[in-house]
Amino acid sequence: MTSHGGLARLLGSAEFARAYTVAVLTAVFAAFTIERVASPATLATVIAVLCALGACVLWVRREELSLLRIAPSSLLAFLAWALVSLVWTTDKSDTAFGWMALFGFAFLAITVGHIRDTLQTVRALGDSLRILLLLSLGLEILSGVLLDMPFTFLGIQGDLAVGGPVQGIFGSRNMLGFVTVIALITFVVEWRSQSLTARIAVPSIALGTLLAFLSSSPTVLVLAAAVGVVAVALAIVRHTPAERRTVVQWVLGVLVAMALTAAFALRHAIIALLDAGSDFSIRATLWNTILDFVALKPIEGWGWFGPWARGEYPFTYINFLLDDHHQSALNAYFDVLLQLGTAGLVLFLLLGGVATVRSWLVASVRRSVVYAWTPLMLVTLAVDSMFESFTLAGAGWFMLVLCALRAGQSRSWRESIDAAHTGAIPTLRPER
Repeated sequence: MTSHGGLARLLGSAEFARAYTVAVLTAVFAAFTIERVASPATLATVIAVLCALGACVLWVRREELSLLRIAPSSLLAFLAWALVSLVWTTDKSDTAFGWMALFGFAFLAITVGHIRDTLQTVRALGDSLRILLLLSLGLEILSGVLLDMPFTFLGIQGDLAVGGPVQGIFGSRNMLGFVTVIALITFVVEWRSQSLTARIAVPSIALGTLLAFLSSSPTVLVLAAAVGVVAVALAIVRHTPAERRTVVQWVLGVLVAMALTAAFALRHAIIALLDAGSDFSIRATLWNTILDFVALKPIEGWGWFGPWARGEYPFTYINFLLDDHHQSALNAYFDVLLQLGTAGLVLFLLLGGVATVRSWLVASVRRSVVYAWTPLMLVTLAVDSMFESFTLAGAGWFMLVLCALRAGQSRSWRESIDAAHTGAIPTLRPER
């Protein structure tokens, strides 16, 4: 009995929660490397063990949790629809494994979201990404400068000596660029919230900026511009008196709509400026082909697979038609549309859209800069989803679920229900 009590205290302790969070974040963002260095089975085992530990932690902390607020309803609906696609999928085993991966990363995000608050999560993510980015830079130096040979098993091409592009331990330059933007947002929020001293924060930001530049990823510029604009808009709203805040929000909304319209009208000039004409041409051709297959199953899609399964229809046929080897639709929205139809796309948009609105409203009224982390991260995920499918698997999906959960903890209809049961007045959840 004593040993059981000691184990429960360990699992419920703040120290274990921090160690568990860092372990989860490191495993999630290093998933590509774990899979390449060991095997897919090893990665699956690591995720399964972390999920089992997370379930034990949640069980020990069950009195702190509310069943109604365990996960956003839009997330549960999306997971349910993906599971239901087993009925019409072209390969039930691949869909089952794809859904288990989707659920596993989502469960890890839910666990982290319930055992750590926003500031603690930001600090843990910052610690993990500092290690992984340093490891990436070290391996690129070893491959491209010291040994002058590619590390093909890690996807590292060894081009650092010629200025890149570099991939780090993340498999591709676009994934490295995506991770560096996430890291830079996190490092800046750590610094502004006084969680880090300048002695650590400044080198961290310099490291992220350097790798973002060396990645030569055209999406980095787009993501940086989007995050910069949103950060400025959020700062304006946060410093606006409460009585004028609604008007300012509407004005900013109109300006965003006008900016998006202008960007669409000038898309060819923007693509030329980014020197991304060939990349966009490849994507446009792929998306047009995908739409042909979507038209065959517009509502339900072809079944959930996540990253495109090898040897499975319609992915192999799309690649055959294009004489290419795409492993995704290079766009999360098109990928969901292809695999889960318009019904799945609506649920996916609800998941991200509701979370973005909730987190924006919270960040607008809370004074701490740490509350800006969630909406900035969601904007990054939404914009990157237009060029890659990272938000449907691994680290991208984990971050989407974590941010959606974080947003729902502060502004949700569940708060009113919980408050009615306890007799409390619903308020924004304080940081622990």
